[in-house]
Amino acid sequence: MNFIKELDELIAKKENVLVNPKRRELIKAAVKNREVLVSANGALATWTRIESTGRSPKDTLTVRRSEIEAEIDWDSPNNLPLAPDTFAMILEDALTLARRKDQLYVVDRVVGADSRYALPVRTVGDHAKIALFAVTMFRPVPKDIGRSIYHDQPFTMLVLPADKLDKLRYFGKLRKLPDGTASDMVVAMDFVNRIGIIIGSAYMGSVKKLMFTVMNYLLPKAGILPLHASANEGRSGDIALFLGLSGTGKTTLSAAPDRALLGDDEHGWDKHGIANFEFGCYAKLINLNPAKEPQIYDAIMHRAPYLKHGAIVENAMVYPDGIFDFNDSRLIENSRGSYPLSFLPGIKKSSRGKHPKTIIFLTADANGVLPPVAKLDQDQAMFWFLMGYTSKLAGTETGIVEPVSTFSRFFGQPFMPRNPNDYAALLGQKIKKHRTSVYLVNTGWSGGPYGEGKRMDINVTRAIIKAVLNGELDKAGTVEDKTFHINIPVSCPGVPDAILQPRNTWKDPEAFAARAQKLAGEFSAHFDKVYGGKDLPEAVRRQCPGK
Repeated sequence: MNFIKELDELIAKKENVLVNPKRRELIKAAVKNREVLVSANGALATWTRIESTGRSPKDTLTVRRSEIEAEIDWDSPNNLPLAPDTFAMILEDALTLARRKDQLYVVDRVVGADSRYALPVRTVGDHAKIALFAVTMFRPVPKDIGRSIYHDQPFTMLVLPADKLDKLRYFGKLRKLPDGTASDMVVAMDFVNRIGIIIGSAYMGSVKKLMFTVMNYLLPKAGILPLHASANEGRSGDIALFLGLSGTGKTTLSAAPDRALLGDDEHGWDKHGIANFEFGCYAKLINLNPAKEPQIYDAIMHRAPYLKHGAIVENAMVYPDGIFDFNDSRLIENSRGSYPLSFLPGIKKSSRGKHPKTIIFLTADANGVLPPVAKLDQDQAMFWFLMGYTSKLAGTETGIVEPVSTFSRFFGQPFMPRNPNDYAALLGQKIKKHRTSVYLVNTGWSGGPYGEGKRMDINVTRAIIKAVLNGELDKAGTVEDKTFHINIPVSCPGVPDAILQPRNTWKDPEAFAARAQKLAGEFSAHFDKVYGGKDLPEAVRRQCPGK
């Protein structure tokens, strides 16, 4: 079966198909279809079923074909294989479902602000709000798309969020649920044939993360490093990258009033510099504070006619008068807002910049034993990039209700399908060539672990980021933390000296030492398990805590 050909024929023959409608048409359709409600300020409110309040990693699958067998790290818990014959069944069912729809929406965009490697992507589905999300998050097709290395290799995605697969038909072929039945949800990627299928997942993040994973597979072959990072630019053109998992502060910290934002989540680093993949932002909204995050708050909450506004607020509490309450988590922790980059002040319209001067690794340490900031040399930077230590935060995945310590390689393991050396080697080469400074910044807990200590105040973190970016921390003396093999500054403007050493913030020094050693042991065990058989430099191995 030639899926792309059959889908194209379906689109051509079907009466009610909107192909590349204007943004306001999609907003109008989403409201008319009752997919969204108009809030008091003009933003669009929407909700998903309970099984779609976050990504579903166990239902996110990669079609296992011989052409990519050696390129994918099948040992990674996130690279779950899907048999080609099962995928063929899914394609058949997806087309059958699409033929039955009264209305389809087709959006042609690209992923990537640099037209040298922008990937054309066609999103097809039966929900106007998903098409609106694609228009918001993916970029317009540039006039010079013909020079892209992927211009003749487009990706096609069919999204049917409200449908379900037949459990009996897929018994023994898709994952087995606790009740003994097969899953009726799938987020599937076929890298070889460039097809993505989403059935049953209404979480809008599934759409953007599918395409992020596709880019993370494609780009390293072209010598381009994909990064789960936000990026901004200073007045002198200096670029800063912020790497971190969802909820660690990428979006918040990169949206700075004195720096131009390139993008808040996904970037590529090639021989020319940095380029954003996206056209919009998809920000966490829980406890959104207008005093601490004014730019994000205004992007969502500014008042405008709904046909002009159109920011999508997903799974946030809203009252009958149309007013949002972002502090109310009774629905779900993972409330999200999707809005165009243009809703933010001071953005860089090209979403491109030169090679980064600074890289900041963000971690939310739920153990409370890492310092608020540490300077990393090249070997240390490679190690922390490989480990990607942080804590999964409530709501970012189905079933996560409180922070859990985790190691997510490259601060984006679920979206990095290739073998780890494909990414690590590129980062090492680029840091060395462009003399990029690297810092580790902890936005997690201080004074004790989660439940005892307190979350790092964002104003303290902002002071640290300021000192990093203006070069003041480069001048500060450091003390080596021999447990974690990192260099802690002895002072930082705007930050009390006492909190720079996490030991000083704990009431019980022995409890701190025990917790630190426990985490160091977790580092060592995980490193041995994941990278023990990998060909990594000995200098990088020596940076592992517990060794």
